[in-house]
Amino acid sequence: MTTHTTGSFTFADWQEKVIAEAGGGDGEGAGGGPKLASAVVTNHFTGGIEATGTSCAYTIAYTAGEPGSAGSFTGHELLSGTLDGRVGSFVLAERGTFDEKGTVHCVFEVVPGSATGELAGLRGTGGFTAVHGEPSVAYAFDYELG
Repeated sequence: MTTHTTGSFTFADWQEKVIAEAGGGDGEGAGGGPKLASAVVTNHFTGGIEATGTSCAYTIAYTAGEPGSAGSFTGHELLSGTLDGRVGSFVLAERGTFDEKGTVHCVFEVVPGSATGELAGLRGTGGFTAVHGEPSVAYAFDYELG
């Protein structure tokens, strides 16, 4: 039986660094091609998922080589806390896109075999849309236990 839960999360910390940049810029600051970055992020979840201080690592591709450009990302997030009152931990595999305005569309799924405690056997998928500048991001998560 699938259970649907919702809630929100806030970014507690975002540390980003450039991994690689494509050459070929025109010297005028117009962006020289794609850029890869990595980010280590901490989030606080409330609602169906209650998890303070999650650990998340992303690889980000900026298509025009600069923040404020469109792109995509992949990452994993370790959540420890509760899911609808059940205690445990699990890992989400996340992937998404973002546009020039900073709107993020992300889908995620539980990494098979990663759940512990009362969440052992957890399977599920979900997602969120984050609008740049909004302090809180709503998520939806559909899951099964067992």
